[in-house]
Amino acid sequence: MNVERVARLGQNANAVAAFRSGQSTSRLIGRWGVGRSKRPGLWETWAAPIGGAVSAALLFGAIVIVALPAVALAGIPQGVWLMDSKVAVQIFNCSNLLCGRILWMKIPRDPQGRPERDELNPNPTLRQRPLCGVTVIGGLRSTGPDNWGGGWFYNPMDGVTYSLSAEVTSADLIVARIYIGIPLFGTTKTLVRVAHGISDGWC
Repeated sequence: MNVERVARLGQNANAVAAFRSGQSTSRLIGRWGVGRSKRPGLWETWAAPIGGAVSAALLFGAIVIVALPAVALAGIPQGVWLMDSKVAVQIFNCSNLLCGRILWMKIPRDPQGRPERDELNPNPTLRQRPLCGVTVIGGLRSTGPDNWGGGWFYNPMDGVTYSLSAEVTSADLIVARIYIGIPLFGTTKTLVRVAHGISDGWC
């Protein structure tokens, strides 16, 4: 286990501890760490190949089929996952794809006490919908054991939808890659499994 991974696991442990104690001082979803915030003051800091031997079939009256082993598919890691100590998403099965909706926010209301809304959505008709319950992860398909790809991540901080891939590295940890274009030019985020709570901020 290298130093970077040890540091990441330590940060995740601290994030879960802060989440459970409710001591985080970040605002709302805060900086998701993707793109740049456009909310100054409000959103501070957030088929296997098959071949046949036809000649053998004709000669011996049998069909010989050669097939490669099928790739095992990943099971959807359903549950509640904490991201950056500022937002929790509920991962669920949506037509055999992996999807995720906002289930908790550290600060669920604006300074006027109103529920935070999807104000930067590129679709004007959606800008008044509350962020709680909004699907922000979708379209992830299993690409192998514990791996997912071809998905998208919607960031309410800037109203941009990014490409997404993810790997379940343990029962309680998901490493996600959020990017535009190619994964190289993106950012890595870790999601830590947590229990559903009952405090303010839960949808």
